[in-house]
Amino acid sequence: MSDLLDHRLEDSPAPWADTLPPTRSAALARIARVRPAAYARTRNHLDGAVTGLSPYLTHGLITLPEVLAGVLQRERLEVRHKLVFELGWREFFRHAWGHAGDAILQSLHTGPRPDETCAPVLPADIRQARTGVPVIDEAVRTLYATGTLHNHARMWLASYVVHLRHVHWRAGADWLVAHLLDGDLASNHLSWQWVAGTGSHKPYLFNADNVACYAPAHWHSAGTVIDQSYEALDRIARSATPTAAPGPASRAPMAETAATPEPPLLAAPPAGLGLRVPDAACAERLRGREVWLVHPWALRAPPADLPDGAVRIGVYLREHHQAWPWPESRWRWVDTAMAAVTAQRWFVDAAGLANALAGAARVRSVDDPHLTRWLRPVAQLDAAPTLFPPVARRCESFSQWWTRATRGLHHAEELLCSRD
Repeated sequence: MSDLLDHRLEDSPAPWADTLPPTRSAALARIARVRPAAYARTRNHLDGAVTGLSPYLTHGLITLPEVLAGVLQRERLEVRHKLVFELGWREFFRHAWGHAGDAILQSLHTGPRPDETCAPVLPADIRQARTGVPVIDEAVRTLYATGTLHNHARMWLASYVVHLRHVHWRAGADWLVAHLLDGDLASNHLSWQWVAGTGSHKPYLFNADNVACYAPAHWHSAGTVIDQSYEALDRIARSATPTAAPGPASRAPMAETAATPEPPLLAAPPAGLGLRVPDAACAERLRGREVWLVHPWALRAPPADLPDGAVRIGVYLREHHQAWPWPESRWRWVDTAMAAVTAQRWFVDAAGLANALAGAARVRSVDDPHLTRWLRPVAQLDAAPTLFPPVARRCESFSQWWTRATRGLHHAEELLCSRD
């Protein structure tokens, strides 16, 4: 399970735009720095040679084929290389979303306990990083400070929430995706289901020894509730009684941890971005024109076949952000990237978008399941670039999908050739 290619954790995290500039050039520079051997060897370590490409992929500044092509310029890879395997996870999650639709927001099957026995709300001590379990509190603090979180830390956090605290995976998934710079509904929610055992065959569990192997010393959690055998943790996961809060085990009591404030989430853009709501004058200026819509999941320049004189407009759909709000930092990161490839940017509801574009000669955009339901009535949607050969039949597991998607392929460059 992977929420693709996540981030190295720094001891003193800097603002998002400093560590992950919201530009295509920054993404291409990161691709140039990828070292596949080091990635494969150390990716599970929180200070390992991960790529930091996930926000750029989520928001469409780069594509999976561009990542692989950039890496293959320097060395040849087998299709089974760990880096290629992890690229596949992102595409598998989109495959699953494409077939299941909104069903990914519900348990795909029963987990270790029935859904109705799980708490529906994420407890305050988890949200405020004061569980007393260092690995959990450090993960939450890192999430809030950087908008990023190493994939291993995401798994630990989800496992603690679901299996030790008996909180429903959806409550945790909704909270985490809101605060991630690379928050993607398919990758995030299906990853939580994988951990929860509602999208996999067994729950994902971890303990203090596992944390000690892969995390810096200040994340280590000896003497806490996770300092148990896997057998004991499995019994807790399947029992009717969750672990009490806060988390330290009684044999090693810890001082009360100070609360970390949760960043507020905004269903509308913060002040100062220069967004507008289109009016009748906007609609008139677009009459008879070709329009290219840029949205937060496809922040690339328009395709080469866009005619001269076409109008580029950035769009944030009110309906989406009311359902899935962002912290201010993500709004500003995304909008900086959007402003670089558009002439104007709108915050608009679906009806207002349809009215503003009604007189345009043609409207085009890149399809994305976050927005398909609102874009399809108003625009011709280009398929987003994919890396792996299409798998038409729904696959219930990554291994099933991987077998079908890579059948007959041996070298990674064959994935790029298969696109021609």
